[in-house]
Amino acid sequence: MQIELELNGHQRTFDVSKSDVLLDVLRRNGYTGPKRGCDTGACGMCTVQIDGEPAMSCVTPVTKAADASVETIEGLGKQDDLHPIQEAFVDNSALQCGFCIPGMIMRSKALLEENPDPTETEVREALADNLCRCTGYKKIVEAVLDAADRMDGNAALATDGGTDVPDCVGSTCSCEEGNSL
Repeated sequence: MQIELELNGHQRTFDVSKSDVLLDVLRRNGYTGPKRGCDTGACGMCTVQIDGEPAMSCVTPVTKAADASVETIEGLGKQDDLHPIQEAFVDNSALQCGFCIPGMIMRSKALLEENPDPTETEVREALADNLCRCTGYKKIVEAVLDAADRMDGNAALATDGGTDVPDCVGSTCSCEEGNSL
């Protein structure tokens, strides 16, 4: 069967089977930014945006993406013209091995589109479903806050001024419950 969708701003038609998940279709067609990490929606490495909302592409049936707008990391900036979020990740050394970064950036983009001036706590809560096995998330959180400022035209790093920040980034916990990795 075939499905049509808007992928990174371009109408595309893909041959798919009903059992395909979006991640499989994307990777078969050269979109390798979303990574295969768990196949259960637990790590966030496959995060894309569907109609502006973050989605785990490894558990999203491709049929749910039919006639939708899908954005992957490939739809953001290019190497010589990075998106402000990508620039902030580079400038803040928030990359480490880089395996989780496409998903982190796509979830960060969704956060900043919904909340252009998040606190540190809000960034940590928004990234809670995305795992990074290399960092303590400090640089990633700093990068998202920096990106918020860049996108707003400010130069200063945003913080919420509090010291009681939940340490739940990278877990599937509820920050309010106090669970963390």
